[in-house]
Amino acid sequence: MADVTAVLVGFAETLRHAGVEAVGERVEAMIYAASALQISSPQDVYWAGRLTLCAEPDDLPVYDAAFTAYFGGRLPARVPDPQPAARSRPAALFGSVPGGTASEPDAATPVAASDAEVLRQRDIAALSVAERDEVRRLVALLAPETAPRPSRRHRPARAGGVDPARTVRRMLRHAGEPTRLARRDHRDKPRRLVLLVDVSGSMAPYADALLRFAHAAVRRRPTLTEAFTLGTRLTRVTRALRHRDPDAALRAAGGAIADWHGGTRLADGLKAFLDRWGQRGTARGAVVVLCSDGWERGDPALLAAQMARLSRLAFRVVWVNPHRGKAGYAPLVAGMAAALPYLDDFVAGHSLEALEQLVGLISRA
Repeated sequence: MADVTAVLVGFAETLRHAGVEAVGERVEAMIYAASALQISSPQDVYWAGRLTLCAEPDDLPVYDAAFTAYFGGRLPARVPDPQPAARSRPAALFGSVPGGTASEPDAATPVAASDAEVLRQRDIAALSVAERDEVRRLVALLAPETAPRPSRRHRPARAGGVDPARTVRRMLRHAGEPTRLARRDHRDKPRRLVLLVDVSGSMAPYADALLRFAHAAVRRRPTLTEAFTLGTRLTRVTRALRHRDPDAALRAAGGAIADWHGGTRLADGLKAFLDRWGQRGTARGAVVVLCSDGWERGDPALLAAQMARLSRLAFRVVWVNPHRGKAGYAPLVAGMAAALPYLDDFVAGHSLEALEQLVGLISRA
């Protein structure tokens, strides 16, 4: 049962990254429900999670998509019969143990879910075609969004500073007599998220997954997220990534990117971004995420100068390097070494698990 619990906890974590609040109490309730049902079929797992992890109707389509992506099974069309019955254990979700029966939950080994858990930690560059398709489905479930920040506008509140206008209006309604003071507080406003994805030849094994991550971010908050690609030139792909379907969005972005799998001129691309968009407001107070391995054909000093400009404009600068998560890696290439002093975070981006951690980092920024 311990293996089954680990699988269910992993599914709940995937669901949280998809935007459903699968908090600790709900996860405990799901594990209890799965234990009571003896999880003899995928339907038991589906309904144990749906009845405990979903809190509102908007959670249901997200839950269905996450369940299909995580377990790779088909969703039940109706609620299963509550009467206990001997049912065979489907091989798509559970592996059989010699001598085991349907009434022995400890004999169930969740093969497909364990494979999905292992897949989260594997390097994207080393995946097979089928495994890449599975990772693409899971990346589409991510929901990158920045944390809120206080804006200049105010809202009525029970505690906070005095609201002079509302206080005076309240006094006028009482013949000028002072009554209770009206209070106000700052409204919350999400920070802008900017993603700059390197699509040069050295980033070819990871560019597809990183652009799909950018698509998930743009779809999450279309008006507060900007996406660009870096290579020998800068290309804005925000509009292309607003398409609902990830594959169609990447085809549209690929048609707009003229330097796909070409050279790397990070300094020139970053300067073009700052001159045309960043300095005018796109990067001001934003969380800027650069996805690149740091290879630079130009002068590293120019890249350092542009990174200094960016660090003065942005609220937080995050650099995602797929090689960061590999054993023995050191940022020795000239471009990476030049950019390091101006980074707030330097993280890996080589696996699904690393991208999930990036979602958490962005949400805490």
